[in-house]
Order: sequence, then C-alpha cells, then structure tokens
Amino acid sequence: MKYRRLGASDLEVSAISLGSWLTYSGGVAKRQAAACVHKALDLGINFFDTANVYGRGAAEEFLGEIFNGIARGSYILATKVFFPMSESDKGLSRAQIAKQLDASLRRLRTDHIDLYQCHRYDPETPLEETTEALTLAVRQGKTRYIGFSEWPLDKIEAAAALPGVARFVSSQPQYSLLWRAPEAGIFPRCAELGIGQIVWSPLAQGVLTGKYRPGAPPPPQSRAAHPAMGAWLPEEWLRDPVLEAVQRVKQLAESEAHVSLAQFALAWVLRRTEVASAIVGASRPEQVAENAAAAECEIAPELFARAEELLAPVLTC
Repeated sequence: MKYRRLGASDLEVSAISLGSWLTYSGGVAKRQAAACVHKALDLGINFFDTANVYGRGAAEEFLGEIFNGIARGSYILATKVFFPMSESDKGLSRAQIAKQLDASLRRLRTDHIDLYQCHRYDPETPLEETTEALTLAVRQGKTRYIGFSEWPLDKIEAAAALPGVARFVSSQPQYSLLWRAPEAGIFPRCAELGIGQIVWSPLAQGVLTGKYRPGAPPPPQSRAAHPAMGAWLPEEWLRDPVLEAVQRVKQLAESEAHVSLAQFALAWVLRRTEVASAIVGASRPEQVAENAAAAECEIAPELFARAEELLAPVLTC
C-alpha cells in the first residue's frame, strides 16, 4: 500500500481507503463486512470513512465493534455530520455538532476522531457558528482535524478567510471517470488552500468494474440488484450507451494495461496529485484486495487519455 499526506495535516492516509456508506450500515451481512475490514487492515489500508447517518448510527456502531481492541494509532478514523438523525437532529449548528460528535464517539468506542467532516454545507446555520463549533471540537481533542464533503467553492473560500478558526484539511467530492466535475474548480483551489481530496464513488458505485452489461439485467449479487443499495445508483449510469462505453474501457484496461477495469479506474483517480485517497466500498474481501492493488498500478498516461475519449460522449458531469 502507498500512503499520501492529507492536505496540510500530518495524516498519512492509504491511497485506497474503505468506506461504509451502503455496505456496512446493513447492506452486507455482518460477518462479510467484518472480513472486509480485517482484509483491509491486513493489506495496509489505514483510512476508514463513515458517517453518523449511515444506517442512523449502524455503520459507526459496526466499526466501533470491529476496532475494539485494535491499537488506536494503527488506523485513521473519519466520520461526518449534517444529515438528519431524527426529525429535530440535523444540520451544522453549534448544538448539533457538539451533540452528534459525542454520539459518534460513543458508537465508535473512541475518545477522538481523526477527521470530522461536514457532510454537506448547511445554509440554515451561519458559517461562523459552524466553524467555531468545529474549532472547539479540535481544541477539546475530540477530533484531530476537520473536513467537508461536497461544499460549493464559494463556501470553501469563505471558510478559509475566517480568522481564528481551525482550518479544513480535506474535501470529499464524488470523482470518477464518469464524474469529473471537481477537476475544474475544487481541485486546484483546494490545493492552494492546503486541502486534500478524499474522493467517494471512484468506481461509480460499481459501474466502473464492468459487471453491468448492456442489454442484460444486473447480476443477482450486485449493488444494482439489491433492493436498498440499488436505489442510490443513478439510472443514467445503467443505460446501454454508458455500459457500452464502459465495456470498451474494460477491454482497453485488460488487454493493454493488463489490469482489471476497477484497478484501471482507481489508478486513473489516483493519477491526480490532489487526491490523497480513493474511498471504495466492498462486500467481499476479494474486492478489497483487488481494489487495494490499484495503489501500485503504473499505467501509461496515453491509456488514460484513450479511456477518457471513450467515455467523453456519456459523461454525466
């Protein structure tokens, strides 16, 4: 496994990290989920991402149980706050950040989070209130660093301009061969501000593994076929023109780069120096191993360029 510095922090995160959005909040059997986490640790993956809202605390509770008894300094733990935990508990107010952080710490069975992230921007709470609450959490030692996910560029810059508050060190945007929006503004501006990227859905929720074929139903054990997890997969990514283009990239990856499509797609994401880590989900340990190997892949830039050309007509963003 290779490691990269996360923004202006002193966190050295694995280039491939393990997420828990749909998989470990109830989408995958507990025994399978535990096997995936242990496989990740065995392979040198040290960064694990979750959120309080995943299964309304279920994913955090699962990770707290799995990591119980494992040396706290051997892994980096990230969680998030913003989305509703109840009808009244939501957002990034001072009270909510304090309440939800303490609840996350209890579920995760730890005295500190390494990276506490704002899951989205909260337009109903003044930015100053949010950043002051996060700064207090850092000073109290409840989190080492702070980050955000899917914040608009103007709010990122506004936060960076505030005096006397803790600085964001990470951004968590969606980014993949099928979703390239962050390249235009988020990546370069965050780099100037000392903010690293931890990208989610680098495999476009499994579409960039090549498992979905045009004109065919989703495989029985796939995310698209799952009654709960499949609801989050964008319909446009399962349309035949997209799947046909993905199959052409799959052939390119296997015949010329000599790697799987998943490894090719992850290596493409990691080609960007702004990206500290790519978050993957996994329902089987073998998937963890295949994805982790992408950190070591050396692929010719011209092959990436050809893949981009093949997918350009079907890009969604």
